Amino acid sequence: MLAKHYGWTPMFEPVEFNPYLEDYYADMTRWSFNLQIYFLSKRFRDVVEISKREDSVIQDRTIFEDARIFAPNLHDMGRMSDRDFENYSELFDLMMSLVKLPDLMIYIRSSIPNLVSQIAKRGREYEKTMGIDYLMGLNTLYEDWIANYKGRLIIIDGDNTKFEGNPAAFSTITDEIDKVLFGFFPEEQ
Repeated sequence: MLAKHYGWTPMFEPVEFNPYLEDYYADMTRWSFNLQIYFLSKRFRDVVEISKREDSVIQDRTIFEDARIFAPNLHDMGRMSDRDFENYSELFDLMMSLVKLPDLMIYIRSSIPNLVSQIAKRGREYEKTMGIDYLMGLNTLYEDWIANYKGRLIIIDGDNTKFEGNPAAFSTITDEIDKVLFGFFPEEQ
């Protein structure tokens, strides 16, 4: 919806073509490092591609989430070894020394019950093995990361803001984006 509204080019997370995803959900400990390296390489490729483009791009998932949320969660849960996590983190830090923060980060904050509901709506069979402890760990790491994020940030209440099919709710989001990115308020347009 934001891509259409602003004329931005969307970049979506490639879940359908991921050779590790089903294996990962079947055995997180065995496949966590492989999956995270796969995502890191794909997202770094996206970051490099975006940096070469002249048009504006919007992503539904960023390179930061894997390294600051998903990989640490797997490590904290004992599903990624210290050695693999350190190797992964060093590679991420090297990659990040070559790129800049996005112009704007939009964080959709969501409770565990809402996340479970959204995951169920997607209907991906392999996601049914995802435990509440895993989601709780992710939420905690997201909140910690967002609290310390250094770039421009908009936080949206994902539990109570349903903008699909709701022009008023969508307008509140675009108004906030206009203020943060373009420095003007809706009444000035």
